[in-house]
Amino acid sequence: MAKTSVFSRARNLARFLSISPVTFWYVWKIKRSDLFDRNFYRGINPQMNALYRAFPERHYVLFGEAAGLQPCGSFSPKAYLRHNTDLNGLRRPFLHYLRYGRNELRITLDLPEGISSRGISPPALRPDDRTPAPYAIVVHIYYHEMWSEIAETLRAVALPFDLFVTLTWKGDETTTLVEEIKTAFPDARAIPMPNHGRDVFPFVHLVNSGLLTPYRAVCKLHTKKSPHRQDGDIWRRHLIDGILPREGLAEKLQAFIDDPKAAFWVADGQHYDSTEWWGINKASTAALLHRLEIRIDTDQLDFPAGSMYWIKPLMLRLIGGFQIGEADFEPEFTQLDGTLGHAYERAMGYLAKAAGQCVRETGELTPGRPAPRPRRAGYTSAFYLPQFHRTPENDAWWGQGYTEWMAAARARPVFPGHAQPVLPADLGFYDLRLTEVMGEQTELAKSAGIDAFCVYHYWFDGRRILEAPLDRLMDRPEIEFPFYLCWANESWRRNWDGLSGEILLNQSYAEGFEQALAEDTARYMRDPRYQRPDGSRPRFVIYRPEDMPAPAENVARLRDAWRALGVGEVELGAVRFHVEGEHPVEDDLFDFWIEMPPHGLVGMEDYLYGGREGNLLDFSVKGFRGLIYDYEKVIDNSLSPDYVAGLPANTIAGVMPSWDNTARRGAEAHIAYGAHPGAFHRWLGGLSEYRLEGSYRNELFVNAWNEWAEKATLEPSRQYGRAWLEVLGEWT
Repeated sequence: MAKTSVFSRARNLARFLSISPVTFWYVWKIKRSDLFDRNFYRGINPQMNALYRAFPERHYVLFGEAAGLQPCGSFSPKAYLRHNTDLNGLRRPFLHYLRYGRNELRITLDLPEGISSRGISPPALRPDDRTPAPYAIVVHIYYHEMWSEIAETLRAVALPFDLFVTLTWKGDETTTLVEEIKTAFPDARAIPMPNHGRDVFPFVHLVNSGLLTPYRAVCKLHTKKSPHRQDGDIWRRHLIDGILPREGLAEKLQAFIDDPKAAFWVADGQHYDSTEWWGINKASTAALLHRLEIRIDTDQLDFPAGSMYWIKPLMLRLIGGFQIGEADFEPEFTQLDGTLGHAYERAMGYLAKAAGQCVRETGELTPGRPAPRPRRAGYTSAFYLPQFHRTPENDAWWGQGYTEWMAAARARPVFPGHAQPVLPADLGFYDLRLTEVMGEQTELAKSAGIDAFCVYHYWFDGRRILEAPLDRLMDRPEIEFPFYLCWANESWRRNWDGLSGEILLNQSYAEGFEQALAEDTARYMRDPRYQRPDGSRPRFVIYRPEDMPAPAENVARLRDAWRALGVGEVELGAVRFHVEGEHPVEDDLFDFWIEMPPHGLVGMEDYLYGGREGNLLDFSVKGFRGLIYDYEKVIDNSLSPDYVAGLPANTIAGVMPSWDNTARRGAEAHIAYGAHPGAFHRWLGGLSEYRLEGSYRNELFVNAWNEWAEKATLEPSRQYGRAWLEVLGEWT
């Protein structure tokens, strides 16, 4: 009875809509499938009237399928019938696919004729010795016949730019076109590529090679015919002319560069900000963004559509961080949706948002508007770990030949997209007994505005460990290395957290330790490279002041000892640790305090996995017994007025690029999920706006320079290159 009633209502509704019950049922079946892409179909049929634009499924059932139009990017009715001959000219191929074909994994698209990836591989690319122009334009050419149109556009660009042209390999035709390109633009780099990954993989290949690193901004173009759209040529010219206008380009581009919130510049109307544009790309976009530990909300979507835009260096670094290559892209079957390239396009908006930035359209750029001047740190320090060399103690405790590199290299991922191991790039697996390395580190640090390394000083009642790097530096006065010391006064323990586990080297405080410590450190303070940030006093930091037996008395005796040794007054600071020690310290005991993220910035409500809420991630972490917390929440906590109000007035604002001690603790690690250079950029921007002015002497502290086994490092890495340093340099 109920079933008859349903059919009766459906028949009546079909009559009301003036369509047959069969047509009505087919439309209903399509809508239930979630495979029909409304925006895709509207895009390829821009001439539909208002009624059909509102109900495109009806247009497809009545007219589109018979005309061979595609209901989505991953299904072609003509190709489906051509490759599945048993269907013998079926009138409703999409209906057959919905009911049977998708479960039978039938072929739905054509492989383009005459174009193959075989016989050519992506070439290895290296930067050359030429001085780069301020800007670069990257063009991918699939339709060779369109080069003349692109060349005409490029000739009208009144900017200094370097040109990179990637071409889909088509044999002798490509060789001839390369010659044409070099004739028109002698300095261009023309790079034949396999027909793989459309315009996306060739661009990513350039990013991964480092060729696009030197530029202030990069323009990405391609020969977009969009044959599935009736207005393909009009759309292409709109995309190109919107970002390469014949008049006012230089002014618009400068406005884009000066806008701290702008990550991409697209033509008007090309910032798509509706979930209607997901298509069938939600899962693949989420999987891609997991590589950067970026979570997506599928109820939100905005991105630069059309894959033509100007893009800033930070976004290029994040794209490189995906670490995707040729093997990640699907074979070419003329897919119009559902590929890694389509996921990549949608991921761009999430990259911008994660960095606190957005997509700008041409009409939103206002030339002549003064660029905001960010508040920069007056002095920047970074914690420095001297663990990267062999010692007898480490050989005994961890095995012959152990250094920090062994811990870092053996880390393994514990969840999908987990970027482990994290490995060095420019400096390689260095040995700090080679003092020249410290000079190279200084050059990198200076490029990012870092003024000093705060070097951990391991001193246990006269016993030193990890002392070789600094002691050898004392014998090499010609090597630049600005530094001061932080007494790491906690016991060494087997589980690395300083709080529990077997004690390997105990930190005791024998009577008279203050005098002995002062004598041990005085020789470093007399070195010209030892830092005096206030212009007169050498600086010294104590990591855990609450662990000393009588902090006030110990500090007083330590200061007296330095005076007696002729060092004079010392600017003495301490770390604001997250666990209160046995002997609390008054705020005014020290000249300054150092905020050291993540200490004090992670609450139970910030855990994504392992806290009170269980698992808030969209994946399981099998066998994991540690904690995963939200790096974005750490940023928000750091900028919270209530949190800042609880800090001593003489606190140096701190920041960390990342935190993940999987290398040391494996399945019991603590991990800051979502730490990447984009989020680091957002944090530094917030500190600049809200906290640097109130920071002690307008200083900034970074945790850390080279804690590789805790993934707290600014040094160049294989995943992000020099991105951490470049981001820091914007605010120091």
